[in-house]
Amino acid sequence: MRRLILYFLALLLPTAFAQMPSPAAPPVASPQKYTLKATPKTVAWGYYDASAAPVLRIQSGDSVEFETLLTNSPTGLEKAGLPPEQVQQNLRDIYKEVTDKGPGGHILNGPVYIEEAEPGDTLEVRIQKIDLAIPYAYNAFGINRGFLPEDFPYRKMRIIPLDRDRMMAKFAPGIEIPLHPFFGSMGVAPPEAYGRIDSAPPGIHAGNMDNKELVAGTTLYLPVHARGALFEIGDGHAGQGNGEVDITALETSLTGTVQFLVHKGTQQNIRGPKLPLTTSAWVFIRNYTKRPASRCGR
Repeated sequence: MRRLILYFLALLLPTAFAQMPSPAAPPVASPQKYTLKATPKTVAWGYYDASAAPVLRIQSGDSVEFETLLTNSPTGLEKAGLPPEQVQQNLRDIYKEVTDKGPGGHILNGPVYIEEAEPGDTLEVRIQKIDLAIPYAYNAFGINRGFLPEDFPYRKMRIIPLDRDRMMAKFAPGIEIPLHPFFGSMGVAPPEAYGRIDSAPPGIHAGNMDNKELVAGTTLYLPVHARGALFEIGDGHAGQGNGEVDITALETSLTGTVQFLVHKGTQQNIRGPKLPLTTSAWVFIRNYTKRPASRCGR
């Protein structure tokens, strides 16, 4: 299996990198596997926050199977043509019961507290498996949003059937899209001084990176800013191009298994890389401010 390793860089670092992360903290006991379903009591709706109460506590070396939800309302899905019986019941429950939400809109599982993680450490996130949870996705755009807002001054949303056996999306007659599922948002809490931050823009916490390379078999390294790291995950995508041209991808619910390993005392000073022989590629992700360039070639 291809193994891709990604580093999330909070800041532009001045030089090329020199060494691998420190060895992972030894597990206290045999690694455990947990399941975290999306329910009104296990989601963070629209935020990352160092003061958020964890919904699960684990040790370094443990893995978690996350059952995540797409980011849309039952009403919105039904208006787009989805039969009511296909709307997930836990999505209805969350929309009905969760009142502590925002400022963003993503429904994220977590936060998960990793006992050994402290500020200055690095959290290794091994994405072991990702499966489609439902047989459909949606794609949508809104007024004055997306890459070409002047060309599409209206709202539109499409329900897209997913063929799980062939791993293809049936976008329209004669148009199929290969599926490569990944989580659009994975991240840790920002420093406590930041308070509650919006789940929409990525930042030093990682978060809504929408990086299509984060498929099963990849490893992501994140700097830890708060005790326990407070990891959150969601915004499932069945597939996506190089970014979200209309601000959405093939939005869907996913189930994914992730293993967590804590590397102590790295101080985010991960220099190198010295690649393991089994590694095929490294990708360094830097937070930056997007500037519009959509008219450059028109």
